[in-house]
Amino acid sequence: MHIWVDADACPGEIKELLFRAAKRTKTKVTLVANQPLRTPRSEFIDRLLVPAGMNVADRRIVELVQPGDLVITADIPLAAQVVAKGGQALDPRGELYTEANVGERLAVRNLFDELRGGGQITGGPAYFTAKDRQAFANQLDRWLTAAKG
Repeated sequence: MHIWVDADACPGEIKELLFRAAKRTKTKVTLVANQPLRTPRSEFIDRLLVPAGMNVADRRIVELVQPGDLVITADIPLAAQVVAKGGQALDPRGELYTEANVGERLAVRNLFDELRGGGQITGGPAYFTAKDRQAFANQLDRWLTAAKG
């Protein structure tokens, strides 16, 4: 059981939650990024530096993920690839992607991408809030409990 983090865009608050959870539950957490990251010293926390480029970190995560692993990402296409390999993905806002829901989420994402491309939708995602952080923490705790049980 391993937690992989698509770390370039992951909020710092989420990384801090993951660091504490890794130490508390003795779960391996690896941050994958194309820029150097600071992480606390721990036998349970690693970082993996990948070359810069479009989706390089995503491809590396997909190569390394094993069935039963969890990937922290807001990237729905990455989440879909992880689920196809037998893992699960957790959005930093607390949505858990599984076989049951990732296909629908990917279709909605693609539709919104088309609408944005056509100028029908403007703007980006909402600000990250304390409610998002709590939703993430709750889902992470549920996943850790199930994985350790």
